[in-house]
Amino acid sequence: MEQTTLFERKVSQPLAARLRPATLDEYVGQTHLLGPGKVLRRLIETDQISSMIFWGPPGVGKTTLARIIAHKTKASFIDFSAVTSGIKEIRAVMQQAEENRRFGERTIVFVDEIHRFNKAQQDAFLPFVEKGSIILIGATTENPSFEINGALLSRCKVFVLQALKPDEVAGLLRRALQDPRGFGGQTIHIPEELLQALAVFANGDARTALSTLEMVVLNGDVAQDGSITVTEETVEQCTSKKSLLYDKQGEEHYNLISALHKSMRNSDPDAAVYWLARMLEAGEDPLYVARRVIRFASEDVGLADPRALEQAVAAYQACHFLGMPECTVHLTQAVVYLSLAPKSNALYKAYEHAKTDAVRQLAEPVPLVIRNAPTRLMKELEYGKGYQYAHDAADKLTTIQCLPDSLLGRRYYEPTEEGLEARYKARLEQIRTWKQEHETKTEP
Repeated sequence: MEQTTLFERKVSQPLAARLRPATLDEYVGQTHLLGPGKVLRRLIETDQISSMIFWGPPGVGKTTLARIIAHKTKASFIDFSAVTSGIKEIRAVMQQAEENRRFGERTIVFVDEIHRFNKAQQDAFLPFVEKGSIILIGATTENPSFEINGALLSRCKVFVLQALKPDEVAGLLRRALQDPRGFGGQTIHIPEELLQALAVFANGDARTALSTLEMVVLNGDVAQDGSITVTEETVEQCTSKKSLLYDKQGEEHYNLISALHKSMRNSDPDAAVYWLARMLEAGEDPLYVARRVIRFASEDVGLADPRALEQAVAAYQACHFLGMPECTVHLTQAVVYLSLAPKSNALYKAYEHAKTDAVRQLAEPVPLVIRNAPTRLMKELEYGKGYQYAHDAADKLTTIQCLPDSLLGRRYYEPTEEGLEARYKARLEQIRTWKQEHETKTEP
């Protein structure tokens, strides 16, 4: 029987496994935690790990960080999976950790996918974490506030890991092409724009990026000299994306979102849906599009149709719950609704005008009459003196001064006649008329 060599067994591993970083210097991303002088890097380098939870989306390096800690620490390191372990296995591990503690040795227990443990299983860890028998490191893709017991969570520091940026993913792919553990021993021809496209397709997931790179290389065109060329067609076939080649951080990204925004503003639902499809089918994050749609709802529709914001927020929630491709119809609903809604930019203009005055006069004091007076000293300084509670007034209106002296009479919100905003305009005119009449009556 033919035996395989150690080298052959390593090569047979997936690319993502072969390139798993072994040190912090090889680790990609999470600079907010692992950059020079950052707290998590210091804890790892000084071997002063305490119980913690790594929370982040798939493929951002949660398990890899645990492996790096395992290599750096002098403590006993136990790798534990919430998928395959139960109460019996937990107790066995805790017993071993307790024995280690008696001999003065620390034990770090890493639990991958800790959110899969039920309450009873999580409770089994608690007494050992409390008395210091173990240092618990958990990894989860779910919000720890909802998925991990409060008592256990309160004893762990939560570190939030972020999806990798496209340039970080692209750098990882370049390293895979050069590293001997990857394709460094081969000649691979792949244009930079295709690498960028793969980085976009991965959507911040390093494992997806490396797996996709491996697939396109294995399906590339092999020349007589053994070199491999990856073409646009190969990438499209391996990713099932026809319009993938646009950089989510580049000019085309902003051109397309601008086209969507301006099509909705111009009340053109057909164009808006087309640009929406262009972005989503190119691999754009639907939540990014949904955030821009929410902004549009208030910037370009506003109180002309207050339900526009409800529609936009509901579309965002649907995208969050379902993801692609199911959420495409929800975004389409919001985009068409906003395209057909009456338009008003009065809210946008109101804030921009107010912002100009606010920035210029950041030190402008709040009028005494509307200051809060929770202490005796503040009352003695006449904080809140003369304040009138609007709900006690017959018309629910008062004449108290709410703007600083230097801005008296300034108007920021000027409603239009579009849609429902016409009602708010009429109401505002009534309020302004009432205040003008009553201020005149109270003048000495």
